[in-house]
Amino acid sequence: MGKVKSRQELVEIIRGLKGEGRRVVMANGCFDLLHGGHVSYLESAKAAGDVLVVAVNSDKSMKELKGENRPVFPQEERLAILSAIQYVDYLLVFDDRTVDGLLRELRPDVHAKGTDYTRETVPERETAVELGIDTLIAGAPKENATKDIIQLILSRYRSGKS
Repeated sequence: MGKVKSRQELVEIIRGLKGEGRRVVMANGCFDLLHGGHVSYLESAKAAGDVLVVAVNSDKSMKELKGENRPVFPQEERLAILSAIQYVDYLLVFDDRTVDGLLRELRPDVHAKGTDYTRETVPERETAVELGIDTLIAGAPKENATKDIIQLILSRYRSGKS
């Protein structure tokens, strides 16, 4: 998985890319059960710049955010799947509840969030404004959430409609 980098590696990579005049976009999320909404989000985020860095919640942070039954897929598997997506240039794993610290360290040009947010409700909005990072709401309108997909699967299997 050559796309997976450490924070320090990405600091250096991004510094070099920005020195070449390239626009760096950072997206983040759990990406537990990859679906069309995720693909739309990543495609739209990539279209806003030259390079897309995707920060992926660690297993530990997912448990804190989503509960003990998550993640469905461990971070190594989620990273492997995301590595196969053409829009993704670099990946990293993070343990925090938000990417405020990553925004401060990596200093992308754009921070992309999915359409379940507005520019005003993005948790890292204040940090982005302080640092001069553009906030982009990316992707198609949200129609799927992983928790809803899990519930749909459970209900179909419980009712015998597999």
